[in-house]
Amino acid sequence: MDWIYLLIAAMFEVGWPFGLKMASLGAYKFLWIDFAIIAMILSGVFLFLAQKTIPVGTAYAVWTGIGAACTFLIGVLVFNDTLNLMRALGVILIVSGVILLKIAH
Repeated sequence: MDWIYLLIAAMFEVGWPFGLKMASLGAYKFLWIDFAIIAMILSGVFLFLAQKTIPVGTAYAVWTGIGAACTFLIGVLVFNDTLNLMRALGVILIVSGVILLKIAH
C-alpha cells in the first residue's frame, strides 16, 4: 500500500508545477495558484504516508523522479516544450533510476 501512496504523492507532485504554469498564463490566476497549493499539500501528505515503510532516500528519489518525468512530459505534450534526443535520454535515465530503486527495495 505504501508504494501506491508514493505513486499518488508523485502524481500530486506534478500538480503544483502545472498549476503554477497555468497561473502564469494569466487566466484564472488565483484558482490555479490554489490548485498548486492543494497539490503540494496532498503530495506531502501521501509522501508522509509512504515513508512509514519505504526508506526516506528511496521515497524522495522516486517521488521527485516520477514528478520530474511526468512534468517533463506535460511540458512537451501540453506546453510545446522542446523534445530532442538529449532531453529524452535524460528523462529515460530518470525513469530508469526510479525503476532500479523500486527493484532494489
